[in-house]
Amino acid sequence: MNQKISITALASLSALGNTTEEIWNHYLDKNKTFISKKNIGNQEVWAASISEKLENEIKELQESDTKYRNLDKSVLYAIWVSRLAIKQAKWTKEDVFGINIGSSRGATELFEHYHAEFIKTNKVSTLASPTTTLGNISSWVANDLQSTGPEISHSITCSTSLHSLLNGVVWIQSGMTDKFLIGGSEAPLTPFTIAQMQALSIYSRQKGDYPCRAFDLNKTENTMVIGEGASVITLEAGQKENALAFVEGIGYATEVLEHNISISTEADCFQKSMKMALKNNSLEEIDAIIMHAPGTIKGDTSELNAIKKIFGNTLPFLTTNKWKIGHTFGASGILSLELAILMLQNQKFIEIPFYNQEKRKAPIRKILVNAVGFGGNAVSILISK
Repeated sequence: MNQKISITALASLSALGNTTEEIWNHYLDKNKTFISKKNIGNQEVWAASISEKLENEIKELQESDTKYRNLDKSVLYAIWVSRLAIKQAKWTKEDVFGINIGSSRGATELFEHYHAEFIKTNKVSTLASPTTTLGNISSWVANDLQSTGPEISHSITCSTSLHSLLNGVVWIQSGMTDKFLIGGSEAPLTPFTIAQMQALSIYSRQKGDYPCRAFDLNKTENTMVIGEGASVITLEAGQKENALAFVEGIGYATEVLEHNISISTEADCFQKSMKMALKNNSLEEIDAIIMHAPGTIKGDTSELNAIKKIFGNTLPFLTTNKWKIGHTFGASGILSLELAILMLQNQKFIEIPFYNQEKRKAPIRKILVNAVGFGGNAVSILISK
């Protein structure tokens, strides 16, 4: 990092809610998950959905403009949180800033609707194409905010939103802009998406209090659960007085695939991305790692193996939020970053109920955040207070 990058605003919606106080209080409840049974298609499955109150607010947004009535939830979620972030950062229409908000699944609910329509009638509605293209999210956010800077949309599966952060940092360091709105949005609670995860034999069939046992090293079957949500942050060049946290290091790597959905036993991609992000930092400075930990046996253990390869026997505090909010695919990286920022602000470690580790005390100075997606695309981001 040749320049200090400030995170000056953060906004999200997920099963945890949308206000900082609400979200933090839900994290403090160390025994409660926000995953519940939900009817999706013709089956009842575990899922982490936003509250009825938030659903109503998204509906109000959708009905507030005739142009928004045909947009997918993934786009509406992104517009909603982006408005909050821009207000918090105190950016105005005069500010020139870039936008990079990605998604793994994109407009999957709309696509499934239009596809069913096509199968039934051999025709589709007029807006079937533009409303299901990947570029929808950033372009509609830009339209809503009336911004004039560059707009980028992409899908890099579950590491999508942290790749957005990489893009924002590099654009700022290049001098082409000094502000960037980045993040991810996902509305994947649809019949086809659930069926895809079940076909991979990774979806949770657990009974009991914790449907997703992310980073439970004693589990005997995969326990991934899908959640919906969106989260964005604002990045600004330099050390700003209103910074929530600072980006200290960035790392990325892609490994040669052994299988379409899995990474290597010792997660070579994570080893490389973490080493890159930790450059010029001693290992003793890293107080915690927010793990990707999707709740699958191989995904959880391979990431731990990679961490042990880097840190040896003296591990930082390890945690993840997927046992609370499920796996939000492309939005998951920034939602993990949100947990990291809240831990830095409140100087408190958030534990996993079924992973035993040494108790830690503040101060918390630096936290590493990991994400990886199908295709072995790993990203690691180091942030500091």
